[in-house]
Amino acid sequence: MVEGLVIALVAVLCAGALYVASAARVIRQYERGVVLRLGRLRENVRLPGFTMVVPGIDRLRKVNMQIVTMPVPAQDGITRDNVTVRVDAVIYFKVVDPTNAVIAVEDYRFAVSQMAQTSLRSIIGKSDLDDLLSNREKLNQGLEVMIDSPAVSWGVQIDRVEIKDVSLPETMKRSMARQAEADRERRARVINADAELQASKKLAEAAGEMSAQPAALQLRLLQTVVAVAAEKNSTLVLPFPVELLRFLERAQQQPAVEEAGTGRTGLPSSVNGPTAQPPSSAGDGATAQPPSSARNGLPLPEAEMPLPETRTPEEPAVPQTATPPAASSSAERPFAHH
Repeated sequence: MVEGLVIALVAVLCAGALYVASAARVIRQYERGVVLRLGRLRENVRLPGFTMVVPGIDRLRKVNMQIVTMPVPAQDGITRDNVTVRVDAVIYFKVVDPTNAVIAVEDYRFAVSQMAQTSLRSIIGKSDLDDLLSNREKLNQGLEVMIDSPAVSWGVQIDRVEIKDVSLPETMKRSMARQAEADRERRARVINADAELQASKKLAEAAGEMSAQPAALQLRLLQTVVAVAAEKNSTLVLPFPVELLRFLERAQQQPAVEEAGTGRTGLPSSVNGPTAQPPSSAGDGATAQPPSSARNGLPLPEAEMPLPETRTPEEPAVPQTATPPAASSSAERPFAHH
């Protein structure tokens, strides 16, 4: 009798141990438990710690509440400016409602992954290449909104979406490299031109200061000689004075001024002064008549001015003697009366 009771007690204890072993569940701190009893959802969510379920009747599903880092496979697409690119991204999300994550969607990880891929393709088609390369923050925000809208009903919250890499064709990379090189060359030329402008202004100011103090130019010349001599000792420097150049320039300008002052005839252009009458060269002692403009009391133009007789001091003037008139011919004599 006693042995039977002992055996029965041992059997009950073994059955109880088996029941506890099969019904006991441990939920970690970062997990939540959703219990389905005979296919029906139990309202209360099991919290972290030790919990019991009915073996064979209840089914416990643990949901991870940690932030999940999921890479989005690279997607090929064509941007709005017709450039073929290959873009991949990474998405960070977590479950905020374990009940909806189990009931509302079959596999929330796969659903989020597919939604991220389709949203990434859509973003590529709506954006330009420059936006993908330089304005990623705005694209990340737009991609996060596109994924988060349907994920809310799944009990999933999208924390962050980042575009990780943008792969370009080799031809596009070479074109962008040429564009960047040309842009840098343009900026270098602009900076160089600005430097030349500033240097010219400073040189103009220095020239003004040196013109006020002529000795400064000589000192600057000596400094240049010292600088050239210090570079190569075998160099011979012969400074050429600027004053000599100015003297030669004035010497060339003086004959031109004299020719312009004397006029075309080489005489002083005293148009309004009295004009000398040239002596008559006729043999009969008749005097030459002045031009009509001189007779009327008007000044003679420069082209019609009579030339004065020039004599050299070595040769004395020879007085002109009147030539006797020639004998009249027999035809002009009166008839002689015999």
